[in-house]
Amino acid sequence: MDLRHLRYFVAVAEERHFGRAAERLHMAQPPLSQQIRRLEADLGVELLHRTTRRVDLTEAGRAYLERARAILADVDGAAHHARLVAAGSVGHLALGCVGSATYSLLPTLSRRLSAELPGVDFSFRGEMLAPDQVEALRTGAIDVALLRPPAADLSLAVHVLRRDRLIVALPTDHRLAGRARLRAQDLAGTDLIVHSADRRSVMYDVVLGLLRDAGVEPRIRHEVGETSTLVTLVAGGLGVAVVPEPVAALALDGVAYRPLAGADARVELAVAHRADRAEPHLARTVEIVRATV
Repeated sequence: MDLRHLRYFVAVAEERHFGRAAERLHMAQPPLSQQIRRLEADLGVELLHRTTRRVDLTEAGRAYLERARAILADVDGAAHHARLVAAGSVGHLALGCVGSATYSLLPTLSRRLSAELPGVDFSFRGEMLAPDQVEALRTGAIDVALLRPPAADLSLAVHVLRRDRLIVALPTDHRLAGRARLRAQDLAGTDLIVHSADRRSVMYDVVLGLLRDAGVEPRIRHEVGETSTLVTLVAGGLGVAVVPEPVAALALDGVAYRPLAGADARVELAVAHRADRAEPHLARTVEIVRATV
């Protein structure tokens, strides 16, 4: 017995006529009759009552029809699911985002992913520092990361998406808030709020390197783990912060954003995943991310 026998039997049972069933199956009637008799012989039961005008199901035939339909539905469903998997249209993925991407990119990206890959179950983790994302990729806690390079892990595939300008977030009543543009040198003697050095933040190294290259000795007053907390402390008048331009999407009362002069005042945003991951739905997700940014 194979699946053809089940499909032949279901067609005859539903049409109650060998001729119509043969037409439906695009085959001749005699071979169809022979296959149904072979099926009954294999089962050792009579499935059909045959007359010159019609075909009726026996009790065994009615029971067999119910199970045959279920089996064929499962087989067809399995084939459909396999095609969806191969096309990258189903699965589960967790995405991690740095703070600035959480506010500026994630709303648009999540809508686009839901629209283009409705069969993929996405979950999102925002406000993740790059080192935490790299570790989460390594352990499988997340599958895709939007992070700030460098990601010093050769097991990762990293694609740079863009280079964001750096800007200064400062209290609206700060002495520098009246200027249209700031230089790194202008931050000399200013209280700074930065991302945490203990958590190996990429932005910590970027900001301190930028200031020291300008001959400014940083005066750090607060270190935080989340970008939203950093901007909140700026709004509270506790200092100023150098942040990627997309952070300006956090339009908090009491915070002004000013451009930071200098060709080097930029930081990269990249999408990363484990290089040994090749699932179609992950590849399609990365394609959508790259097309969205």
